[in-house]
Amino acid sequence: MKNFLTSRFFIRFLYHFARIYAFTFKLSVENEEAWKAHVERGGHVLLCTWHQQFFLFIRHFKTLARFAPGLMISKSKDGDLIAGVAKLSGWHPVRGSSSTGGRLAMNDMVEYVRKNGLGAHILDGPRGPAGIVKKGVIAIAAGADAMIVPVYAIAENAWFFKSWDRFMLPKPFSKVIIRYGDMIRPDRIGDQSSFEGRRKTLETIMAPALYR
Repeated sequence: MKNFLTSRFFIRFLYHFARIYAFTFKLSVENEEAWKAHVERGGHVLLCTWHQQFFLFIRHFKTLARFAPGLMISKSKDGDLIAGVAKLSGWHPVRGSSSTGGRLAMNDMVEYVRKNGLGAHILDGPRGPAGIVKKGVIAIAAGADAMIVPVYAIAENAWFFKSWDRFMLPKPFSKVIIRYGDMIRPDRIGDQSSFEGRRKTLETIMAPALYR
């Protein structure tokens, strides 16, 4: 059963099913022009969001395939599934997490964002705790000389799973808003003398977007 869930057939089925489902949303996107222009001028950007909300981006993130963005994904079986869907969306999976292969994956992510200009990071993944920003995001952004861009997802009507992150699934035909925050320089956020000070400041910035 596990092999079937990570098979090419099932991953393609899941990808197309998720895309069809997401096209029922009444989707609007706000404030993406500035960071796109920054990447197009040769700058680097790291998009950041909560694990709870990543399903809401499946439809929209396909529109970013032209940038060939990188995304750090765990080496777990669940990660295999997500990595397969990411590839079909035009994203490049960088495999590793805070628990397995983290340092090597962070180095690979830094190099990828430096070379290609755009990456994304799930702040509290892959296992939580929910709403706690892990310090890797600061290291990646600083190493890649990338602007941090918070991404918020809002759903008018949604179901919430009983998972560690209270995973959010918008109901069909719900109004969904994807809102990008302003670009943040990693060396000008919070207490500049420590990664922990910057991590806490980013957590404070992102906290209001988390459904609790």
